[in-house]
Amino acid sequence: MNAPGAGGGDGFAPVRVLPAGPHALLVELADGEHAEAFHAELLRRRERGELPAVREVVPAARTVLLDGIHDGILNGIHDGTGERTPGERASGARERFARDLASWRVEPPQREGREPVEIPVVYDGPDLDEVAALWGVPAGEVAALHSRTAFRVAFCGFAPGFGYLTGLPEPLHVPRRTTPRTRVPAGAVALAGPYTGVYPRPSPGGWQIVGRMPDPETLWDPAREPAALLAPGTPVRFVAVGAGNGGAGALPAPRAGDFPAGDSPVGDSPVGDSPVGS
Repeated sequence: MNAPGAGGGDGFAPVRVLPAGPHALLVELADGEHAEAFHAELLRRRERGELPAVREVVPAARTVLLDGIHDGILNGIHDGTGERTPGERASGARERFARDLASWRVEPPQREGREPVEIPVVYDGPDLDEVAALWGVPAGEVAALHSRTAFRVAFCGFAPGFGYLTGLPEPLHVPRRTTPRTRVPAGAVALAGPYTGVYPRPSPGGWQIVGRMPDPETLWDPAREPAALLAPGTPVRFVAVGAGNGGAGALPAPRAGDFPAGDSPVGDSPVGDSPVGS
């Protein structure tokens, strides 16, 4: 099944809809903005009861996965009576749904008037000077530029509670580090390509670290509903804190060994369709 179509609103390129196992469809989109808009349209239609039995909608950098389209699908064949088996009927229904998805007219994403989630940040990361040089500003200006930006969670991945936040203008995009770190501490606030992210737990990583969140445990709480603080579509604002500005003098300083560099077996980048790379 390959259902390219004219989906998308003004300025949006056609989409491709591909099978992903017996129960899912993968919608490939031109860029992150189109993926965000398509994801929002899916959620709106699901709330209105206009979608079939889609169990899960998962956005990524340039794709959206629709899973659980037909629960209990059968790998059936003709049973000798000339009738189509349930598996064949389900497959046909999924193909029709794929063609329908490819034909959707999707408008650019609407920025709802939701209050942003505020993330306090101490801007003292080990890559602050390098990011400042890439931006062409003094190191002290990085906090001001970053915290003035209106961010939005485009999608989640890599680790539970890790959101890929967009919003930085293109001149402020930065490359990943040449050498990833084998351990980045929880709470590290980092940049790579067009994205900002906050590490919810210690892990390897190759992003440029500009600061740290004092209490990263709020990013992922399995006892909370929803467990992730930063769900797709959530507006986010970073708030600079520090001595004399938010009382961050009592915050723990980075420990020796928190930011060692080295080869990393696990990356902090989305799989496959990310401009950031692994």
